[in-house]
Amino acid sequence: MDKNISEELKGKDFLTLLDYSTDQITYLLQLAKELKAKQKSGKLYHPLKGKILGLIFEKSSTRTRVSFETGIYQLGGTGLFLSTNDLQLGRGEPISDTAKVLSSYLDGIMIRTFHQSDVEALAENAAIPVINGLTDDFHPCQVLADLQTIEEVKGKLSGLKLAFIGDGNNMANSLMIGAAKMGIHFSLASPESYLPQTTIIEKAKEIATETGSVIEITTDPIQAVHEADVVYTDVWASMGQESEQKKRLKEFSAYQVNQKLLEHAKSDYTFMHCLPAHRGEEVSTDIIDGHHSVVFQEAENRLHAQKALMVALMTD
Repeated sequence: MDKNISEELKGKDFLTLLDYSTDQITYLLQLAKELKAKQKSGKLYHPLKGKILGLIFEKSSTRTRVSFETGIYQLGGTGLFLSTNDLQLGRGEPISDTAKVLSSYLDGIMIRTFHQSDVEALAENAAIPVINGLTDDFHPCQVLADLQTIEEVKGKLSGLKLAFIGDGNNMANSLMIGAAKMGIHFSLASPESYLPQTTIIEKAKEIATETGSVIEITTDPIQAVHEADVVYTDVWASMGQESEQKKRLKEFSAYQVNQKLLEHAKSDYTFMHCLPAHRGEEVSTDIIDGHHSVVFQEAENRLHAQKALMVALMTD
């Protein structure tokens, strides 16, 4: 492991993959691989003994909460669940005040919320590492686990083609950035009015010029999936968009990942989904439960990738 990168990451925030170099992401993936091997062999490893991670949840979650709480425990530390209903933050206390107070009690903060600006404000005012557990704009923890999974399954990252079919949401944004950073060709298909933000596409393309990645944005799912090594999708209506469910079902009807669409991918394609999934909507049941699917391996890797993140950012 690179000691220089190890020093670079100590105390660093994890707000978006835009803030991390290809070498730093590679370091985290290697560390995740090592921590997974330790856990599978039953070897105890407690580099965060005595450390406390605060877990702020404005958006509920299964995978994020359980993986972070389990991860910090396995590393010898303690996770403290903090619902915004239980914090003064939820009653109008400024984020800056909350950040300064929590910095005197905790060794790190993971926050899962709506606005990216809130996470950035928390990090700006905190004296301890802040980890973005999800916002409406980005989901970098999930993508770290996704990259780990792709590397496990395919044996490499650079040069592969990853196709994302569906809403140009936080997952699409973070996957596009992660792919560009790691030299993965990225193709996204979404209805015109649901494409990712232009600024994020432009940033990903700028990164891609340095890594050899190709970024393709289209409204044609067949074009996006053509010769793809990995096909990824997400729910059409994310948390907070429930009122748009019926509208989105209609507008995304041609974007279901099913056997017919996947005839255009490589024969050994891998299917991925960040979960939770709506079988029969964004993906057909036979695909998500089929032999090409690695969604549960992917979900498990949330634990290992996030443990790597906590070790890298929170170890003295």
